[in-house]
Amino acid sequence: MNFVKIETKNLDELKELHTAYKIEIGESAPTEKDFKHLFKAIENEEILFYGCKIDEKLVACCSISTTFSTFNYQKAGVFEDFYIKPEFRHKGIARKLVTFAWKQSGVGSLTVGCADCDVEMYKAIGFEIPLGNMLAFNK
Repeated sequence: MNFVKIETKNLDELKELHTAYKIEIGESAPTEKDFKHLFKAIENEEILFYGCKIDEKLVACCSISTTFSTFNYQKAGVFEDFYIKPEFRHKGIARKLVTFAWKQSGVGSLTVGCADCDVEMYKAIGFEIPLGNMLAFNK
């Protein structure tokens, strides 16, 4: 098990994981245009991706988008894109990947917005402080 920051050289592997993630959560698979936007954001470090490699293959990923938060008056992160290939789940990757991503990103706090059905899973991997409700703006 090797934890890595996902760089542009890993983009083909990330595309595979990200597509599987979107399909698993019931969203449409990303288009090539979507991936071009994502890859540019990765190059500009607007979003940071981290992953787990086993036998040199990327088997898990997550992302952190950074911002500033008055929760602790430091750089903060929003945790997203968390996906582990089904055959590698329940092998101790999740908590280690979150911890690695948090440490490597340099954020002082890390939050996640999730569906009600995922709350217990996120609590189990270290997201323990409730911060109320997260809502998305609908224009």
